[in-house]
Amino acid sequence: MKPRFISDIHLSEDNPHLTSAFKTFLNESKETCTHLFILGDLFEIWIGDDDDSSFHQEIKKALIEFTTSGPEAFLMHGNRDFLIGEGFANEVGISILPDPYTIDINGLKTILSHGDFLCTDDNDYIDFRNKVRSEEWQKDFLSKSINERNEIANSLRSESKNATSKKSLDITDVNIESVNNFLEENKPDLFIHGHTHRPQVHDSDLSKRIVLGDWNSHGWYLSIDGINHSLKKFVISKYCLLYTSDAADE
Repeated sequence: MKPRFISDIHLSEDNPHLTSAFKTFLNESKETCTHLFILGDLFEIWIGDDDDSSFHQEIKKALIEFTTSGPEAFLMHGNRDFLIGEGFANEVGISILPDPYTIDINGLKTILSHGDFLCTDDNDYIDFRNKVRSEEWQKDFLSKSINERNEIANSLRSESKNATSKKSLDITDVNIESVNNFLEENKPDLFIHGHTHRPQVHDSDLSKRIVLGDWNSHGWYLSIDGINHSLKKFVISKYCLLYTSDAADE
């Protein structure tokens, strides 16, 4: 297995540079990896599988081209796209994973997660997470029109950004005690997650914890080959140019 891992891409119609970079990443990855794991927040907002905009069609096409080329693809819900359903997954050929998820990667017990459930110092966020992940809330939300859902989602996103800007960095990061308790209980060799936008490899006596980075001016991905791993950073604008050049040659 030669997997790649990404998270927190936050694709949106308002940021075509990320879309171009993501397409280029998929095009490159289908030649270099056997499995792709997207650990949450592929999209900035997802209001339901029935929102079939031209932007979503563009992303679907790119994912279909990737999954039909050979590699397997897996997706985990994040805090912004937790309403992605089996309809979307089946259409593009990906499998939705529960969070957390345990997998054997080349003999290493590995746990994958978006990671937000470990931000236990942020009580307001944990309360919000529990609310929107409930079946009752999701059923009510999805019963509304697409326009209503867009208005609610944009309002929630604005409130979230405003609230986050007033919080300390420690509060919005994972709680180390919660992390250590989780690792002690589950005893993985590797723990890979995103959400915090603080890419780093953490070594401890309990496990190796690898935090994936978000995509903004730079993008991040983790690659594993055998038992070796590499957390890589790249410039989004260069990936955009690469995709534009490839498209122009077709």
